[in-house]
Amino acid sequence: MKNTSVLIVEDEAIVAKDIQLSLKKLGYDVVGTAQTSEKAIELAMNLTPDVILMDIMLKGEVNGIETAQEIMKTKSIPIIFLTAYADDDTLLKAKFVQPYGYIIKPFKAIDVHTSIQIAIYKHEKSEEIIKERDALYSLVENKDKYPVDFIFVKASNKLVRINFSDIYFVEALKDYMVINTSIKRFTVHSTMKDIETRLGKKEFVRVHRSFIVRLDKISSIDLPNLFLEDEKYVIPIGGSYKDELIKRIGIV
Repeated sequence: MKNTSVLIVEDEAIVAKDIQLSLKKLGYDVVGTAQTSEKAIELAMNLTPDVILMDIMLKGEVNGIETAQEIMKTKSIPIIFLTAYADDDTLLKAKFVQPYGYIIKPFKAIDVHTSIQIAIYKHEKSEEIIKERDALYSLVENKDKYPVDFIFVKASNKLVRINFSDIYFVEALKDYMVINTSIKRFTVHSTMKDIETRLGKKEFVRVHRSFIVRLDKISSIDLPNLFLEDEKYVIPIGGSYKDELIKRIGIV
């Protein structure tokens, strides 16, 4: 496995050299150093390093924060800010760029190492979430053109197919959705709206702001709750969803 590549953007040559030597001792591959915004952008575009260590107070008209913003327009590279300034104004400006780390000078080699490892991990997870989201959006957009009765979710580093007929209910938990089947629960990073659109309204109905259930799994209703097959699951019915549910189940 290749070493993590790092681009150092630091206008103090002595500091840049010290960081470079420390990183090499720790097993990192320093692919370049830059002292100006223009050079930093050029190297970032051409080299696409795994991570960038960016001094906030670069000499010249363009500082490190603005340089980071420019790089992030076209490249998805985790950036860690380096600075000797920890005042509120600097922190406020820096946080809007959403850096992957913020190290105060003077720092130890272990501080840089820890920050890089955390940044790489967070970036990888962020990229995974984006890919899952884009895949879900693609399925939703092509739903009418290519109708399907299943969905793929990521589980244990692989994609697992879930047939709609196996789903009992879907529950929202903050930024995640839990798809409950008869034998297993699958947690995905999505939204209630996306999942509801993906499943469609033919076989599923939303009964609560946090729950979607499969119609043919409902065994009984005792307001304000409904029970799924064998009364194994009890699902609350939200007041604003009750009328739609009654309409869908077809009371005789």
